[in-house]
Amino acid sequence: MIRELLVRDLAIITELVLPLEAGMTALTGETGAGKSILVDALGLVLGDRGDVSLIRHGQERAEVSAIFEIGANKALSVWLQGRDLEQDEECVLRRILSREGRSRAYINGRPVPIQTLREVGRHLVDIYGQHAHQSLLQPGVQRSLLDAYGAHTSLLDEWGQAYRHWRRLSQALENLSQTTGEQVARLELLRYQVEELEAFRAEPGELVRLEQEQQQLAHGAELVQGVELALDLLYQNEQGAVYALLGKVNRQLAQLRAIDPKLNPPVELLEGAAIQIDEAAGGLRHYLDSMDVDPERLGWIEERLSSFYDLARKHRVAPAELPTLAEHLASELEQMENIDNRLGELQEECTAALQACQALAADLSKARASAAIKLAQGVTEVMQSLAMPGGCFKVILASLKEQEFSAHGAEQIQFQVSANPGQPPGSLSKVASGGELSRIGLAIQVLTSQWGRVPTLVFDEVDVGIGGAVAETVGARLRELAKHRQVLCVTHLPQVAAQAHAQIRISKSYQKKTATVELTCLDKEDRVEEIARMLGGREITERSRAHAREMLETVRQIK
Repeated sequence: MIRELLVRDLAIITELVLPLEAGMTALTGETGAGKSILVDALGLVLGDRGDVSLIRHGQERAEVSAIFEIGANKALSVWLQGRDLEQDEECVLRRILSREGRSRAYINGRPVPIQTLREVGRHLVDIYGQHAHQSLLQPGVQRSLLDAYGAHTSLLDEWGQAYRHWRRLSQALENLSQTTGEQVARLELLRYQVEELEAFRAEPGELVRLEQEQQQLAHGAELVQGVELALDLLYQNEQGAVYALLGKVNRQLAQLRAIDPKLNPPVELLEGAAIQIDEAAGGLRHYLDSMDVDPERLGWIEERLSSFYDLARKHRVAPAELPTLAEHLASELEQMENIDNRLGELQEECTAALQACQALAADLSKARASAAIKLAQGVTEVMQSLAMPGGCFKVILASLKEQEFSAHGAEQIQFQVSANPGQPPGSLSKVASGGELSRIGLAIQVLTSQWGRVPTLVFDEVDVGIGGAVAETVGARLRELAKHRQVLCVTHLPQVAAQAHAQIRISKSYQKKTATVELTCLDKEDRVEEIARMLGGREITERSRAHAREMLETVRQIK
């Protein structure tokens, strides 16, 4: 659950700290006071898209932090441990927006990508916006709600893996089955190319070795002449060889260092130099002995290199890539020549994969059918208390053909409703009015959220368009839900706010002609005043106060 939300320099918020407890908390206040800004701030710290326009005017950055207690959330603990982000019994999320357009995210003080923030958010909070009921018209949303209610996550994962495996095999089988004239021509070309490359027999690293040897042979005379001259100057010239001159210097200095030992270091260096010159001369002699300038070998190498370059141009690859190309084309040829065998294997694999899909589809359909009955009964029951007496809700499952299967299952799911007794059920888009759709949506949200694992639920003015006894019922449903989950509810309805375990008033104030948002955690008397305001507007009367006290007292007696 959320323990604390801190917001700094976001929209019209200068800085505020929102402390939260378990149970149901109502966020109330005048229209435009900033209630939904808090929901937006929570969305930001959970990974929603950010924009520099959200930064408070005159500031360089905005910051939102949230502290969550995660003691009982084992799934989240495992998730954090797997990414080295765990920190005792709490999880701290932080999001920073800057004027430069950069957005930074942190989990327990460690920088993470926004996507990681979004992933951890799915373990922590579900937010239901005031227009969430409109999404009920989308088939994908209806399917997701049914699956959330039925807790089908593991079964859906199994189905998704089996379906994707079957589709990959089916596509491979289809591609392999389409042996066209173009493929026949490709097979003939492959045979010619593989035969040509096998006859050439290019070996890995051969090109580099040939180019090096060609350079040596092509410049053989120049190399021999240069090395002989160097050897003569270093060692063999009797009059002026470096080695002889260095020996003469060493002998002279050897006599002098007997007089002054300070000459020892340079003498030792010169003696080492003589040894190195002697070794270098030996290396040069060995090089000359190994030199074999063979014109026939040079001609063969140049012809081989020419073939390398010509064949590489023909196949449009670098000369050094010819050995790899030969392997690749040989493998492709083998696969195409074994097409009949592979077709049979693929057919068997595809059949087995389809059977696995059908078995999982049957299990998923059975689970969905069971959940559909329970969800329909639950929503129908709630509808009776939401000013829709005699209304009926149904969940229809329509089986799909094999070619219509999708990653979401083997059936289409449609929510249907009859808003009035005696009317046949029809699709939500054709039967339910806007107000009815809002009430049905709220009923489904309350029912399905009871079965989720996310510890905190946020309802942002989902009760718009509802009033009177219906609003009281909505509040009672949210309070009941708060027995098992932390519930935050942004509301304008006193009937809903009175049901909350705690109430926070959000107001707008002005400091130096600049608007900012303030929070007030209301005590018993403050709640009476706030609910009285919600009941009677700006003019708060003793009658509205008495009504507010009565509403609060009734809720306390019910608990």
